[in-house]
Amino acid sequence: MLKLLVIEASPRGEQSVSHNMTRRFVHDWVTAHADGKVIHRNLLETKLRFVDNAWLQAYFTPADKQSPGMADALRLSDELVEELLAADHIVIATPVYNYNVPAVLKAWVDHIVRKGMTLGFDGSGLVTGKKATVLIASGGIYTEGSPIQDRDIASRYLRLILGVIGISDVTLVAGGGAKAVDLGEETMQGFVGKLGEQLKLAANV
Repeated sequence: MLKLLVIEASPRGEQSVSHNMTRRFVHDWVTAHADGKVIHRNLLETKLRFVDNAWLQAYFTPADKQSPGMADALRLSDELVEELLAADHIVIATPVYNYNVPAVLKAWVDHIVRKGMTLGFDGSGLVTGKKATVLIASGGIYTEGSPIQDRDIASRYLRLILGVIGISDVTLVAGGGAKAVDLGEETMQGFVGKLGEQLKLAANV
């Protein structure tokens, strides 16, 4: 049974373009993989802690030498890594804030890039044989040919991180110009509809 892990990073709920892109993608994925299982992880509801000294002390202490407090500090991180490793296809849906991903998504990255679990001690990625789809909603348009293409930090960052942990099969669906929805120049349905073919193709791989 195929498993799809959906990571969402927008705080806007139904008003979020990336959320509505995700809903369309998941619908297409379930249609294409009727016997599949979808795991949702809303990072705004996960109560992620940012990496601090206690977390780092636990991280650098061998498991058999960790105190109960150290094990507790890594508990959520362990859970997030387990979700990632169990999935066949990972979807990361995010808005763009000031050209990069929200802090909560960066926090998730810090929790799942773990030496000996997702990253080898020699620097090789251990999360192999999986696919990833990145769904990005941004006010600006950063696709090839755009005069601000060089500001496309968010997608480059996520491709880099996914590659570092071993996922090279990455599809990007860029919802650039999403501010048109907020400004009332375009409906949510119309905006996401224009991305429908890309979303369907990504969901069917």
